Amino acid sequence: MKHQYVGDISDYRKYALLRALSGGGVNRVGVCWMLTPSDGSSDGGKLAYLKQPERYRHFDPELFDILAHAASEPDRRRLQSIEDSGAIPNASYYNDMLPDDAACRTAFMERCASEFRDAELVFFDPDNGLEVSLPKGRKNSSKYLYLDEVAAFYEAGKSLLIYQHFPHVERRTFITASASRLHAVAAGAAVWTLTTAHVVFFLLVHPESPTRLAIAAMEACNNIDPVFVRGEYLGCRRDAANN
Repeated sequence: MKHQYVGDISDYRKYALLRALSGGGVNRVGVCWMLTPSDGSSDGGKLAYLKQPERYRHFDPELFDILAHAASEPDRRRLQSIEDSGAIPNASYYNDMLPDDAACRTAFMERCASEFRDAELVFFDPDNGLEVSLPKGRKNSSKYLYLDEVAAFYEAGKSLLIYQHFPHVERRTFITASASRLHAVAAGAAVWTLTTAHVVFFLLVHPESPTRLAIAAMEACNNIDPVFVRGEYLGCRRDAANN
């Protein structure tokens, strides 16, 4: 995540999804921004939707207004604006800058885990998504979430929501392969995908999570307009084994 992304159309969909999963604050959400420095690119400039309230505001009117306010002035396009707005009810945030250095990254994740000890759902917001072939500690490794980190939080009993930008490959094949990678480190997780034009969110619900979180996931899939975010339940390892 970068400050320059605050308020763009992907942000709108992301926060709408987190709001739905929070169940109005009943489900405790921890947001790990995985913040990285601005890269000077034009990414995050998709703000035209804010000029079309008749087309976009009805998806989540309160959130739309929060983001319109945040995006209206450059100084307000900061993650602090989102945190202070209460956009995600009862959420906690970990907003340290994520370094490339491997040792510093380990310390970052340890602090994050401590901050989110009471969270039931942890959202990871990497710039790109799940790890590729780039080892930890290399330049730009901070743009990825690594599978051992997924495993560590899952083993601590957390359900997880993970941002993933679609790469330039066939999407159904990519989703299937990514879900298999996640199943391998999160045994027994119920897995959902929530897709938009450019992004897929992987939701892993831990079997020991409160039932209300799984209910919120099902309601999000059923109630959010699929034009905005399309939800699909992929099952869990037990389902796969029985089929």
